[in-house]
Amino acid sequence: MSKIMVGNNIQQEFNDNWKYCIGTGRLGLALQQDYLDHLKLVQKVIGFTYIRGHGLLHDDIGIYREMEVDGEVKPFYNFTYIDRIFDSFLEIGIRPFIEIGFMPKLLASGNQTIFTWEGNVTPPKDYVKWTELIQAVTQHFIHRYGAEEVVKWPFEIWNEPNLVNFWKDADKAEYFKLYKRTAVAIKEVHPNIQVGGPAICGGSDEWIVEFLEFCKEENVPIDFVSRHAYTSHQPNKVTPDYYYQELAENIKMLEEFETVRGLIKDSAFPNLPFHITEYNTSYSPINPVHDTVLNAAYLARILSEGGDFVDSFSYWTFSDVFEERDVPRSQFHGGFGLLGINEVPKPTFHLFSFFSKLGKDQLYRDENTIVTKRQDGSIALVVWNLVMDKGEGHEKEVTFEIPVEAGNLFIKRHTVDEQHANPWQAWKDMGRPRFPSQDMVETLKRVAQPLVRTDNRKSEDGKIVLTVTLTKNEVSLIEVIPVGDETDTYIGLDDSLITSY
Repeated sequence: MSKIMVGNNIQQEFNDNWKYCIGTGRLGLALQQDYLDHLKLVQKVIGFTYIRGHGLLHDDIGIYREMEVDGEVKPFYNFTYIDRIFDSFLEIGIRPFIEIGFMPKLLASGNQTIFTWEGNVTPPKDYVKWTELIQAVTQHFIHRYGAEEVVKWPFEIWNEPNLVNFWKDADKAEYFKLYKRTAVAIKEVHPNIQVGGPAICGGSDEWIVEFLEFCKEENVPIDFVSRHAYTSHQPNKVTPDYYYQELAENIKMLEEFETVRGLIKDSAFPNLPFHITEYNTSYSPINPVHDTVLNAAYLARILSEGGDFVDSFSYWTFSDVFEERDVPRSQFHGGFGLLGINEVPKPTFHLFSFFSKLGKDQLYRDENTIVTKRQDGSIALVVWNLVMDKGEGHEKEVTFEIPVEAGNLFIKRHTVDEQHANPWQAWKDMGRPRFPSQDMVETLKRVAQPLVRTDNRKSEDGKIVLTVTLTKNEVSLIEVIPVGDETDTYIGLDDSLITSY
């Protein structure tokens, strides 16, 4: 058993950088009703500020078209769909974190694509037309939404150009050229729009060093640095349905955050904001770890400590309405989403929900716990028991001694663990139906809710002592709320007269 003595002094302000941005499948999916329903639920329960996804310039949104006028082929810019998409985002209370990509086929210099939906990853064949497209898009956003709004949107140039799958030949020089032309074009429309990159995945941080050197030497606009972070190893088995990977210790992700922050500090731009525009355990959308309670327990420390090093970190993604590997072909399939198909919350959804209940004043934190005080004086803490070993057991007991005001206290505990808020397990018990019936879906939604336990206690000597037993991969939110006891106001109240009590 461990004992945690929580002090009265505020250690620091607990920031909410973890909820600055959330990832999404390609933007064209926002034309689907179930996508919007999922996003509305996520915003209602958690409430992110920005949303980032691929495919702004992909042909399914149709911004770039060409038409012949008097025998001359000219660009035609069509904003019908992107207006509908961004309108729906803003109505829900979330702003776009723009990712410039991929290449419209009519502007592409080659045929290389990625994903089932064929995002073209080749440079433009005509940089003049590319520049004109970028400026037309930026001007349209300002025309529709106003400069005061659009300057709040970060503009990130491309996605993971250090990978040959996302940028032809992972050509660094060509990416730097694309970045310069794009960033300058955006700034010519409005100098206060934030531009940044290089949006690389982990393992190639020399790109960041060289990218910042390039921006300095070429006097290229740069307002923020972006990078991605995943902690899965190379796959140990790949099947048509699943992608299996072992995970590194979660501290590895925090170490990467800190390392890259150091690279930025040592550059010519030491104070640039640093955004992790994608992170998760696995980078595969068919890795079943995403559906598990382990995923939530693993990421708890990232949410707790990540904001110490980065200005934002964007979970990839909010929903399993996602089609990089074609339309999802089963209820649970290892998708990235906080919400599964049919709007079934996964354990990681509740992790984010729990963190959204924390206060600003951090009273205590370690690798398994964070304790905060809220503005109204109540205490909110999240505690977790990450277990990466197989097998049963692994319980641990923790005692908290927390300073509180004298009086009655309402204790509320929400719990996610292997037995509660684990719809993946219930789905397995059902026989893993690919396309569950409506009754099965309703069962999954009921099973997906956290266990809620309550108690009423009196503080003693200016503190309360709580002892909790944590099961394998449990994540619990515990709230300690001062309440006024009105029991004495009820005339004739006598619980002993109730049968069985």
